[in-house]
Amino acid sequence: MPETLFPIPSLRSFPCSKRALFFCSIQLYSCGFSHCPFGSCCPPRSRWNSGNDVCIVGVARTPIGGLLGSLSSLSATQLGSIAIQCALKRANVDPSLVQEVFFGNVLSANLGQAPARQAALGAGIPNSVVCTTINKVCASGMKATMIAAQSIQLGMNDVVVAGGMESMSNAPKYLAQARNGSRLGHDIVIDGMLKDGLWDVYNDFGMGVCGEICAKQHGITREEQDSYAIRSFQRGIVAQKNGCFAWELVPVKVSLGRGKPPAIIDKDEGLEKFDGAKLRKLKPSFKNGGTVTAGNASSISDGAAALVLVSGKKALELGLQVIARITGYADAAQAPELFTTAPALAIPRAISNAGLAASQIDYYEINEAFSVVVLANQKLLGLILRESMCMEEVCLLGIQ
Repeated sequence: MPETLFPIPSLRSFPCSKRALFFCSIQLYSCGFSHCPFGSCCPPRSRWNSGNDVCIVGVARTPIGGLLGSLSSLSATQLGSIAIQCALKRANVDPSLVQEVFFGNVLSANLGQAPARQAALGAGIPNSVVCTTINKVCASGMKATMIAAQSIQLGMNDVVVAGGMESMSNAPKYLAQARNGSRLGHDIVIDGMLKDGLWDVYNDFGMGVCGEICAKQHGITREEQDSYAIRSFQRGIVAQKNGCFAWELVPVKVSLGRGKPPAIIDKDEGLEKFDGAKLRKLKPSFKNGGTVTAGNASSISDGAAALVLVSGKKALELGLQVIARITGYADAAQAPELFTTAPALAIPRAISNAGLAASQIDYYEINEAFSVVVLANQKLLGLILRESMCMEEVCLLGIQ
């Protein structure tokens, strides 16, 4: 058993549909990836069971592009197709075997009908496969994964694709009253990204204000938040340099126009812009004299990620290599402005649902919506954040 427990920072640059306010307990197995961050510490593959166990056999994510950056010419559904296609290929699962697709997407305006179905068909999945788009804001992609897992546990499916996709760069702006006709006076343009993705409709303020409330309630300073963000950036930079993301990334080909060779995007864009000194000098973004800034909050980004889930019996039947088994999950909710500490409610439930005790957990991953989120939940759960998060000389992820 580990002597200390600590959170592993998640990919904070992941768009909304791939973030989570709940926790999934995942048991890892020897996966064979040369750059797998869990290395040889994964338990032997022979320990997993058959039947309706939920096995992860394929994973893929695109690089994370910045706002109006390297991936902005691609729609969310195009990014989703790329991730799904690669995950299936890596899993050695033919698209014709997929029985259902659950995919998270928050900013669906102007994507057209049924974004999840678009992404699935674009990846070569047959048009007879049922596809469902999930919108649970930041928890959309993870909720899609939970529903996919449940369908396997219930015996309804044996092969399911789950994940999330977002192109925040392509979120449109709205002329909300234009349908009634534009008469005398100015029209109001509404930012769809803010309206549908980043705004607390109950309190009528930005989600960053929730971060400020959290910092005040739990006594977390600007210095602590900046230091955590810098540490997260530094880990991500080292991880990228050491090839730690290679096992999960799928390079994306982006057209640069007629007569020009396409660009190959194979790195997370936000890491290249990191400047620790500048980060500490940024002004508060949501409140005068506040602590939450653009540097210690998650960035506006584009990207997609996909998982291929199969039942234990199907994994045995097809001879698939199992990366991990999903053993438990849980949701939690409280007042909208207190969403930042929902993980502290969900994590104990998920551990219990998995039939485990907190003393048996080796690693925690808490979504870095804001630096303050990890720091607050760390306090509430009594976790210890280690300075080094390296295993087998492979740096574990954490990017701004």
